[in-house]
Amino acid sequence: MIIIPARLASSRFPKKVLANIGSVPMVVATAQRVQKLDRVVIATDSQEVMDVASAYGFESVLTDEAHKSGTDRINEAANTLGLRDEEIIVNVQADEPFIEPEVVQQVIARLQSLQREFKMVSCYKRIDKAFATDPNHVKVIVDSSSDAIYFSRSKIPYDREEHHDYFGHLGIYGFNKRSLNTFCALSLAPLEDIEKLEQLRAIYNGKKISMVEVASKSFGIDSKRDLEKALQILG
Repeated sequence: MIIIPARLASSRFPKKVLANIGSVPMVVATAQRVQKLDRVVIATDSQEVMDVASAYGFESVLTDEAHKSGTDRINEAANTLGLRDEEIIVNVQADEPFIEPEVVQQVIARLQSLQREFKMVSCYKRIDKAFATDPNHVKVIVDSSSDAIYFSRSKIPYDREEHHDYFGHLGIYGFNKRSLNTFCALSLAPLEDIEKLEQLRAIYNGKKISMVEVASKSFGIDSKRDLEKALQILG
């Protein structure tokens, strides 16, 4: 199952999930990109978003306004829907209207092959130095097993000689439902609050996040400048 968290009251860009991308609201554009892969449900804190989802033929679940992260929001939705413990759940952020279906499929494939009790998967792509300087675009470093070491809004690692390739994180997370419940029961992490990055909760509490390198032209829309760039792409 694919669950798209769609919080209406974004602090940096209010109501961005309803901003038009081409001819449809952003959350709908994202849902349409992945709807052929699996069942899609939009998890939101807003009746307005639910009405929009319904108008475009998508399921939605109303969730608590107080969630700290999109993953906490999809966990409530998964529990409301009564999904079984081994069900694969992919969190596709509502602000990823250009996400390629094959990227989501690679996350699903890694989940299916992962042989560990806690199953959490995400993905990244190679980015240039200019892109890496933007704090709205999250960077990640990985170890030799392709598990995440750290995520940051800063350029990581610090490259004294400026020869290093940077890895940009894409806002896609995969779990089975048991691991999703485990993640949301973890203590909130100071690093999570400082960087405003929910995935740091897992690392802070000693959980592994398996990372998949993908080829993608997608980018998250975190600001009105990103929206302008998206509209230019669409012509």
